[in-house]
Amino acid sequence: MDREPDEKYPPIEPYDQGLLDVGDGNLVHWEVCGNPDGKPALVVHGGPGSGCGAHTRQYFDPDRYRVVLFDQRGCGRSTPHASDPAADMRHNTTAHLVADMERLRVRLGIEKWLLYGGSWGSTLILAYAEEHPERVSEIVIPAVTTTRRSEIDWLYRGVGKIFPEAWDLFRAGVPEAAGDGDLVAAYARRMESPDAAVRAKATADWCAWEDAVLSQETYSGPPPYSGRPGSARQALVRICSHYFSHGAWLEEGQLIRNAGRLAGIPGVLVHGRFDLGGPLITAWELAKAWPDAELTVIDGAGHLGGPATTRAVLEALDRFAAR
Repeated sequence: MDREPDEKYPPIEPYDQGLLDVGDGNLVHWEVCGNPDGKPALVVHGGPGSGCGAHTRQYFDPDRYRVVLFDQRGCGRSTPHASDPAADMRHNTTAHLVADMERLRVRLGIEKWLLYGGSWGSTLILAYAEEHPERVSEIVIPAVTTTRRSEIDWLYRGVGKIFPEAWDLFRAGVPEAAGDGDLVAAYARRMESPDAAVRAKATADWCAWEDAVLSQETYSGPPPYSGRPGSARQALVRICSHYFSHGAWLEEGQLIRNAGRLAGIPGVLVHGRFDLGGPLITAWELAKAWPDAELTVIDGAGHLGGPATTRAVLEALDRFAAR
C-alpha cells in the first residue's frame, strides 16, 4: 500500500477478536487485523496496564501483515479489570503475561511472529523473546526499557532533580514513605485500599507526576496519564505500582544480561535522546549486548517520540514485512 515515508497507514478494523481464558479467572482480550495470510506481528502495549490502542494498527501495512493486538491482564477489555478493587492481582506478573502471549500464539496457530512495542512493552517483549526465541522473527522497539530497579528508581526519584516541584507533590502523596522510603511500594499499598477516596487520590497524584515527566515533550490531546478515562486511569496506576514495586519480578539486569539469547533475531531499537522517563543508556546497553540489534537515536525526541521516531518505526516494519 502506497503512502508517504512518515505517514502511517489508514485506520483499519479487526476481522477477528475474542477472549482467551488464561486461567486464574482471567480472560485476555485479543484482536486480529490486516491480511489473514500476512506476516504475523504482535503488538505489546505499554504501561504496564495501558491497554492496546487502535492507532497502533496503523504502523503496519495491512496488505502484508497479520497484526495481533491484546490487552494484558487487568486492563483494556480484559477481565477482571484492575479498576475493580476485588480483582486479584496475585496472578498478574511478568511470568503470567509471558505465558499469556504464548497461549495466544498457540490459539491463533502462529509459528513465529514479529514483536512490536515500547516502554513497558519493550520489557515484556524482551522477557518473552528470551524465553521463546524460536517463536520470534524480528523485534521493533521504540522507547527501550528493561524495568531494572535502577530504571524504576530513576523514574520515581532520580528525575525529581529535574522536576523538583512536581516530585515534592508526588512524595507528599505518601507521607509514610518520607526520607528514603519506597514511594512506589507506598503507592501500590494505597491502590489496594478498600477506601475509594484513597485510591482516587493516589491515582491522581501518580498521574500528575507521570505527566510532569513528559511535560517537555510535544503531544496533542489531553495529558497522557491524567487525561485517560477514570477506570482506565485507575487500572493503569494499580498495575504500574504493582509491577514496579516488585521490580517486575525480574532479577536486576537480567534482560540485558541474557540478551545473547536473542542471537539471530533482527532487532530495531528507536530511542529519543531526551527521553527523561527512560534514559538512552538502557537502549545503548541493550544494543551492545544484542549483536543483531540496530539502535537509532532520535535527536530532539523524548519518550513519546515524534515524526522522526514514526518514520524510523515505519521503515523498520516495512523492511521486515518483506522477510
